[in-house]
Amino acid sequence: MPTAAANALNTREATRPAPATDVQKVAQHMMRLNVAGLPRNYELFHEALIGLNAGLAQDIAALGPHPHQEALDELGLRYRLVGHYGLADDRSRNETSRVLKETAERLAEGRLHHQAFTRACETILKSVSGQQDQQSLADFMAEVEYLAASLSAVLAAERTIGTRLEEEIERLTALERGISTVQAAAITDKITGLPNRIGLNRALDDLYCQEEGAAGSALIMIDIDDFKELTARYGAQTGNKLLKKLAGLFRKTVKKNDFVARLEADEFALLFANVGMQDALAIAERLRSSVEDNLVFAASDRSEASGLTISVGVALSGDAATSGQLQANARVALLAAQSNPRVPVQAFGRQGVRL
Repeated sequence: MPTAAANALNTREATRPAPATDVQKVAQHMMRLNVAGLPRNYELFHEALIGLNAGLAQDIAALGPHPHQEALDELGLRYRLVGHYGLADDRSRNETSRVLKETAERLAEGRLHHQAFTRACETILKSVSGQQDQQSLADFMAEVEYLAASLSAVLAAERTIGTRLEEEIERLTALERGISTVQAAAITDKITGLPNRIGLNRALDDLYCQEEGAAGSALIMIDIDDFKELTARYGAQTGNKLLKKLAGLFRKTVKKNDFVARLEADEFALLFANVGMQDALAIAERLRSSVEDNLVFAASDRSEASGLTISVGVALSGDAATSGQLQANARVALLAAQSNPRVPVQAFGRQGVRL
């Protein structure tokens, strides 16, 4: 019977559903709330549930059991989630188009007033010139009064139009600031304040668009070793603090013409100008040593201090025809460093590290 019992236990274990993944948890929660399966909604609920954003989770709960899409979008914009930047940009453009249309209508209205006044002047001028002997003083004064009334109407309309135009110019200026803010936020990592992957792609595209070519730069990719386990042990808040400290450390490393970005949860990239492989490897080693020497932490007074280690991949722009290939080369080197902890800094094209 022990064998039968064991078989039954194994059968129960085999049929027991596997733990839900993060994506499944988000999808199940969205289904319970009858929320549309839009990419920006997945990002919103992932940030609230998996990203442990308590404020966002409370705001979503406050919307009730069947939240409207507009209310969800407002939360995404308020919390500056990347998937909602396009939505904000569309709204700003629509608002700009509406303001410009209203401005054109105001100008057209002013033109009509001017045309009416011009016609009134022409009519009175013809009347005066054609009836110099027959026109009485009373008739002449009546025409002058009509002309004065027409002029007053034109001036009043111009004042109103001027006021409205000033208001609409202010609205356009505010919209322009809003669009600039959205565009800046779209390329900025919200935790560290560094440029994100979109920002890096733009910087690399600019590099490869230069007339003199892209040679002479080095891309260094950095991955934090065991970062997922670290955040699971010490919590997301501790992980975010470490990311901010790491970003500050990298900022001190780059110069005016260099670039640093945070790509993923545990991945950074640095782009250095006017360096060869020897200099790039020296920079990478200094970065690794600086991280290991300075980022020693403890989650509490009772916790044992832990050190942060990183893996580093280096690639030269001269070895890649496109920005995408440069990133791929750096990632190959990074993967080689991750697979060999004894050599945590690897370079593409050295020691057999190639695509």
